[in-house]
Amino acid sequence: MAGNLHLPADFDPEGSYAAIVTVHPGGGVKEQTAGLYAAKLAEEGFVALAYDASFQGESGGEPHHLEDPFARVEDVRAAVDFLQSLKYVDADRIGVLGVCAGGGYAVNAALTDYRIKAVTTVSAVNIGTSFRRGWYGTDSDAAAVPTLEAVAQQRTAEAQGADPAYIPYVPEQPDEDTPRDLVEAHDYYLTPRAQHPNAKNTQLFTKSISRIFTFDAFHLVEDLFTAPLLIVAGSDAGSLWMSTELHGRVRSPKKLVVVEGGAHMDFYDVPKYVDRAVAEATPFFRENLTTRPDQN
Repeated sequence: MAGNLHLPADFDPEGSYAAIVTVHPGGGVKEQTAGLYAAKLAEEGFVALAYDASFQGESGGEPHHLEDPFARVEDVRAAVDFLQSLKYVDADRIGVLGVCAGGGYAVNAALTDYRIKAVTTVSAVNIGTSFRRGWYGTDSDAAAVPTLEAVAQQRTAEAQGADPAYIPYVPEQPDEDTPRDLVEAHDYYLTPRAQHPNAKNTQLFTKSISRIFTFDAFHLVEDLFTAPLLIVAGSDAGSLWMSTELHGRVRSPKKLVVVEGGAHMDFYDVPKYVDRAVAEATPFFRENLTTRPDQN
């Protein structure tokens, strides 16, 4: 895994810092929104790590361009491993901030990794549920069946020698039926706004879809998720239903911040909305990534 470590301006290698892992969206890389949040959190005094998911960006793993939710969750745990290996990071003061699918992965990692002491989601997406039910969540899970039938046919073809098939993360040619958020995702990923050569907007069809469609980032959150949770989303985001669902289900200390007028992609790089998310996340992490009396 390849990552960028962001340090506070007054960094002291002999100090002891709270640290935050930032998790990029599906199809993203560390140089985009995850890196932006990491840089801003470093400005607030945290050590922050943005990384490329396994099989993506500059990270290794074959086949490349694989979106494997279970590997993505393990990546979060591996990032925590790395931060705990740094002598200037307090191993008991590590949090995670995830954007879009990265938010879902952050929640899922914290379900079973209690080293993660606090979680923030920004424009959260539960990738499996979103793929099955559609961007607005209005379809049934059974709507996934035709796509899975296509996966089966393509897998048979590939087993008989056909080249692997790939699909885009965001629409390459949006039309009038494309949800607003995905039109803006096209603008973010595929224009100079935030385009990066390591973000190819491509994922393996058979191997990614068969993993994504059975994944539920929020499974068992009622019983296993114990960390404090901050959820930030826009009132105009088509993905808002996933943030409100998460807030309704989690039983640990939680806060939902719905920013009026914000759309899903606004929280990727629009200063007004990114700064609001950071303004919410900074005191949240400071409060929850504290040294407990029994650690002194």
